Amino acid sequence: METNPLLATDRLPEFSTIKPEHVEPALTYTLNANRERLEKLFAEGEGQDGGEAANFETAILPLEELGDRLSRVWGPISHLHAVMNSPELRAVYNKCLPALSRYQTELAQDTRLWHLYQKVSESLSGAENSPAASVVSHALRDFRLAGVDLPEAKKQQFKALIEELARLSARFDQNVLDSMAAWSYHETQPAHLAGLPTSTMEQAAQNARDKSLDGWLFRLDQPTYTAFVTHAENRDLRRRLYRAWMTRASDQAASERVPSDQSKADFDNTATIERILELRHEAAGLVGFDQFAAFSLASKMADSVTDVIGFLTDLADKSRTAARRELAELETFAGEPLSAWDIAYWSEKLREARYSISDEQLRPYLPLDRVLEGMFEVVHRLYGLVATQVDGIDVWHEDVRYFELTTADGTVIGGFYTDLFARPDKRSGAWMDECVCRKDIAGHLARPVAHLVCNFAAATGSMPSLLTHNDVVTLFHEFGHTLHHLLTRVEYPSVSGINGVPWDAVELPSQFMENFAWEPDVLQMISGHYQSGEPLPDVLLEKLQASRTFHAGLHMVRQLELAIFDLRLHAEFNPQTGSDFKALLDEVRAQVAVIEQPEFNRFVHAFSHIFAGGYAAGYYSYKWAEVLAADAWSAFKEQGIFDQ
Repeated sequence: METNPLLATDRLPEFSTIKPEHVEPALTYTLNANRERLEKLFAEGEGQDGGEAANFETAILPLEELGDRLSRVWGPISHLHAVMNSPELRAVYNKCLPALSRYQTELAQDTRLWHLYQKVSESLSGAENSPAASVVSHALRDFRLAGVDLPEAKKQQFKALIEELARLSARFDQNVLDSMAAWSYHETQPAHLAGLPTSTMEQAAQNARDKSLDGWLFRLDQPTYTAFVTHAENRDLRRRLYRAWMTRASDQAASERVPSDQSKADFDNTATIERILELRHEAAGLVGFDQFAAFSLASKMADSVTDVIGFLTDLADKSRTAARRELAELETFAGEPLSAWDIAYWSEKLREARYSISDEQLRPYLPLDRVLEGMFEVVHRLYGLVATQVDGIDVWHEDVRYFELTTADGTVIGGFYTDLFARPDKRSGAWMDECVCRKDIAGHLARPVAHLVCNFAAATGSMPSLLTHNDVVTLFHEFGHTLHHLLTRVEYPSVSGINGVPWDAVELPSQFMENFAWEPDVLQMISGHYQSGEPLPDVLLEKLQASRTFHAGLHMVRQLELAIFDLRLHAEFNPQTGSDFKALLDEVRAQVAVIEQPEFNRFVHAFSHIFAGGYAAGYYSYKWAEVLAADAWSAFKEQGIFDQ
């Protein structure tokens, strides 16, 4: 065990040395050690049914340490599963999930711990707003949500449901990844690829060379999909990529290159979705909720499903007229009715015609390194902090970099890894995840460390990684989450950083940070032509700003469609009839959407936010937190965007 890198929890993970064979022994050792330590704490009387001597320092802080130790062991495993997936890692990851889930539910249902926290809660009377009180109150809520007071048989039933849900969520994500990896498009005729960005073509040419093929080989990743539907002049090709993306992990999957030992049906998430919904509904019912949506809201800001539906419906009513008008204008501009795979292409054409600006005009001015440098300058002006790249840190891929965030006098606040380019073995999308949580217990300080992950187009042989402005907004968004994690002053891991924050508020810092990516002063800081170094010309800057609300109605109703669907899906599930989620989505689209989707659209089968992430009955959080972020940003617009 001494040589298992996952057990070296007193320093940054040694990613390059972690092997699949390390995973199960490290997790088993840690779970057993935590159980033994917990029993020892009770045997010593520190936790005996919340004895008279129980207080936060002696009773709760040791439990915080146990949770942090487990997080430091499992965190690198979970992270590598998302960014460097392999059959070997996946197999052991799936094998370990039930044991991890079992342990977590076991603690959440332990009546001894429940009574202990209740006793400590009484001792914190008068300090309800303290971090310590937050630790305790959140734990008491989670005990209730895990069925701590259920009869033993129902506790075991709940535990089994949660274990199966963990397995199914992992399977959902893996099916999406596999479905994407199973698809490719090989082309040898350049005329068929007219309109595609140079960076997309160069990457595809390299893919082809790697496979000893002529021409271009395109993979199904986010940069490639976006490039095709936004820029490909060939309408059939736009439809081809749209279909491939919108049928991932479904019965309609458009796989053109499937491993010989698997069929497209192996990646179909239909049954997985139904089973996840069934299990969530059953688990919520066991702990006293009529449906999973109410269970989900028990740990959020919003008071009820009715309140959230009302909020979303009101937004939809106010937005749909604008969205209809925008679509009508777009079709008039195109001169024909448009299909779903035409929208991005003609939107880009209309934006260019209306504002004389396009992604490809902006991209040369937004090389990744310059954008990062400017974004770090924003943080310096706002918080007086300096972000500096640190070499020699062990990483999982050659593209990964590590940065430290320090005060002006060199005091380290925390650190973060950046992993910013798309790869076949990497989950799509963009996210921030914790690597190390801030902790300062008994004089032992652990500074927070984050993972900042995106899926941008990588550098090619002739040019660096060049971002679209939408990429820049995404980067600022995820860096907002990163700052939320790093700038915490809370000393207890279970409520430091993003932990303990209601999920419908967790997007506030990220959406707040997006605003900076549109500001003239910031755009000058983050831009510099990759050849000349010239910042974004004033004329382009003005046009970009003028285009900020372009198709805001269409974007709004798309997000509302997903949010309403997610909430209703979890609020209206009927175990006797199942979800019929396709029919529900059609109904929500009829209510909210203005773009007609083709029959083959199976977006839900890759909706990882709600089936493999933390957004189940919580996707509305993006719009909920956007209101909060807008309120916060208005103060900065009044006082100055760099007002500390």
